[in-house]
Amino acid sequence: MKKSAILLLLLLPLFSLAQSNTQPFLTLEDATRISNAAEKKSKEEGWNMVIVVLDAGGHIISLRKMDGVQIGSIDVALAKAKTSVYFKRPTKAFEDMMKSEGGSRIATLPNAIAIEGGLPIFKDDILVGAIGISGATSAQDGIVAAAAQSAY
Repeated sequence: MKKSAILLLLLLPLFSLAQSNTQPFLTLEDATRISNAAEKKSKEEGWNMVIVVLDAGGHIISLRKMDGVQIGSIDVALAKAKTSVYFKRPTKAFEDMMKSEGGSRIATLPNAIAIEGGLPIFKDDILVGAIGISGATSAQDGIVAAAAQSAY
């Protein structure tokens, strides 16, 4: 019994160290809250959107296609979110770079789409996922993405 107690006391710091090294991540609850905020903003503005939330590995946590939105927006929203995960920046940054010098080089980047509407999501300066919005103009997609991001 005494040996078990000593062993437990010796191992206890290892358990707490393992717990403190856990990286933050998006939960399904987080993705639902983010998606709800995006859908609410979309409806307020009268825009039909596809709303995608990815985890830090670029995998889908949530995908919503509002009624009446074109099906092409599914792939575009996914690409916007994927770009934000891969490059840890808004897709608007790529759109702006395309408009300035060097735009043709930006077009050759793999997994980069230069259309506003994709935003990375950070927690404690660690990337935890991204939002991709598509369905209206790129500026309108960006407005909805910002509303979604603020819900996190």
